[in-house]
Amino acid sequence: MRSSVLVALALFPSLSALAAGCAHGRSAYPSAETDLALRRVVLYRNGIGYFERHGDVDGDTLAIKVRRDQIDDLLKSLTVIDKSTGKAVSVSMPLDPESWANAALAMLAPGRGSLAEVLDGLRGTDVVLHTASGRIRGRIVMVERLVNEPDPTARKQPSPEAAAQVDHRVTVLAGDDMKSVLLSKIRGVTLRDGDLALQLNRRLDASAGQGMFQQVEIVIRLAGKKSHDLAVSYVVAAPMWKPTYRVVLPEQGKGKALLQGWAVVDNTSGEDWTDVSLGLTSGEPIAFRYDLHTPRTIERSDLTEAGVSKRAVVAMGETSYDDVIESEAAPPPSAAPMGGAAAADGDSYDLEKAEEQREYGGGSNKTASKPRAARRMDAYEPAKDAKPEPQNIDYEALRRSTMASARSKQVSGLTTFDLRERVTVPNGNSTMVGILNQSVTAEQTFLYRPGGAGIGFEANPYRVVRFHNSTPFVLEPGPISIYSGDSFVGEGLAESVGAGVSATLPFAVEPGIMVSSSATYSGEQMQLLRIVRGVLEVETFARTTTQWSVKAPKALGTFTVLVRHSKAGWNYSLVDKPKGTEELPDAYLVPVAVTKAGEEASTTLVEQTPSTTTLSIWDGRALGLLEGLVAQATLTADLRKKLEPVVKLRQEIGRIDTEVEGLKRQQVELDQRANETRENLEAIKKDPAAGSLRAKLNGRLDDFTKDGDRIGRKIVELQSQRLEKKIGLEDLLQTLEFEAPRK
Repeated sequence: MRSSVLVALALFPSLSALAAGCAHGRSAYPSAETDLALRRVVLYRNGIGYFERHGDVDGDTLAIKVRRDQIDDLLKSLTVIDKSTGKAVSVSMPLDPESWANAALAMLAPGRGSLAEVLDGLRGTDVVLHTASGRIRGRIVMVERLVNEPDPTARKQPSPEAAAQVDHRVTVLAGDDMKSVLLSKIRGVTLRDGDLALQLNRRLDASAGQGMFQQVEIVIRLAGKKSHDLAVSYVVAAPMWKPTYRVVLPEQGKGKALLQGWAVVDNTSGEDWTDVSLGLTSGEPIAFRYDLHTPRTIERSDLTEAGVSKRAVVAMGETSYDDVIESEAAPPPSAAPMGGAAAADGDSYDLEKAEEQREYGGGSNKTASKPRAARRMDAYEPAKDAKPEPQNIDYEALRRSTMASARSKQVSGLTTFDLRERVTVPNGNSTMVGILNQSVTAEQTFLYRPGGAGIGFEANPYRVVRFHNSTPFVLEPGPISIYSGDSFVGEGLAESVGAGVSATLPFAVEPGIMVSSSATYSGEQMQLLRIVRGVLEVETFARTTTQWSVKAPKALGTFTVLVRHSKAGWNYSLVDKPKGTEELPDAYLVPVAVTKAGEEASTTLVEQTPSTTTLSIWDGRALGLLEGLVAQATLTADLRKKLEPVVKLRQEIGRIDTEVEGLKRQQVELDQRANETRENLEAIKKDPAAGSLRAKLNGRLDDFTKDGDRIGRKIVELQSQRLEKKIGLEDLLQTLEFEAPRK
């Protein structure tokens, strides 16, 4: 098989760019193309779609053409069920040859590669080189780079441009002859390997943006050549469906509201969806790409040389003078018989039961006695004697404007909306289908976030609607339009709202309300936890206090603002939560109620973080903790009886320590004054006129000495008393173990 490759595409990348521009104007092939009718489509929010086809096939094969960029997803999920036989089937398809990974192909990325690099990557390939003087056929051996070197002996040196000219020499092997030709003389190259030529074309198609337009045919072989009733399903890439919602607020600010939902569906599959059952799945299923089409080989060790490099060592013969004992040779071992295991038949599949379970969530429909069209008329057509409806865009008009008819079901944590009515979506078009039209409980209020409602509204809250999703559906993230009365009043965007979960949706700014805050940080506070043999285990708290204040004009009347207060830290907890406070993962939603029009309202939040430490009974902070514990009204009489002597002794020891500390300060002061007096006496010792002063100073020094002796005796006496009380306290503490009651 011969195929010609144009040199111009390799030498001039601009031509490839031109081809790419042409390619983008083409329409894509369908994701999957077969004779089976498309019956069911389920779209997901993660970029995939589930497709189900049904139909009859005559013969023993079913062909499905799959777009190249979708084949891996289809192979991962393909399911083929033969309703008539229930037998398993086999799937076959053409695979890319291993030359797909050839080094030459890697050179053909957009804006890269040259003919020399491509030919060098094709070493060993059989080619025909077309030159001005004829054709040269052979296997490429090498491509050498040549640079024109100037001859230093030549009288006339070449110009710098000529000296810098680069060429290549291509060498091919033709039989026993090696022939060389300059690359600049080559006008064309013919590849003798058809598979390689195919892969080059595919790579060029991908480079030009045409790879997605190619299809690969998958052949499914069926059991027997009779007619087969088949059900085929698979998963391929598809645009995610997009939700949009509407909420009509209750007239009195709180009560019954209308929640409506639509799904925007895009069909880019390459084929029309005609009268199909449409399902929309919410949730987060995992989906990924995985190459199942391209062959992969594993590198193995080459042990060829280990088998051919064995050499026997030559050894000299030796003569023995003993008699040679002849023995009978053992027969050669016989070959083991070969055999195989019989294949077991595959299990059958009850397709009719599966069809029944798959239809709209699996349950039997007790109202199915009426035809579907009749049921639709009962549900949506007004009575003949009904009065003309008003034309105002209000709650009732909006409720009647949407024909949402979907059934939900839970499958492995995912919620699926199955539309009761079949839909038609032409290829390349979008459609919006109603999925939700239901009354919910809602209220209109205000929400303040740190930073306010935006630039210029730093102190203002949002107007919000809070509603409870009492529907069985999970509301995926999407825009929500808000109506009040007969007017549009704003819109918002919500996170995913699960079934039975409440949502808070800001939709406007309220500049008439002012919210302010002030925060303070207090030092550590301590709480006694337990006492074990004189060691106190205590809990210390670092506290942050925040006060939120709300003020508004009298005209707004009474209202409540929900303040979103960010948590002070992961280890902080809120003390005495205000009534109605809701806890979020990283914040608290605190209500601040203005109960009198025109007056300011405030709420104080205290957050604290506990940490545990230990104190000795002799620590100065221990006595205050013990006294506080005895003062607690919740303390039991038995524990109070054990604790009061301990507290009393610790108080007495504390008083002794205080008195001793005071006496020691007096002692230090007396010593300083006595030293000063001695220095003065030393200064006037030789002065005969200072006799009276000397006598006075000596008397004062005697008084200092007497006072010092008295204080010393008192300190010794107090220390003796302290020792006795300390021994008594330690005796009491030896058997004292208890946990302090919590406040």
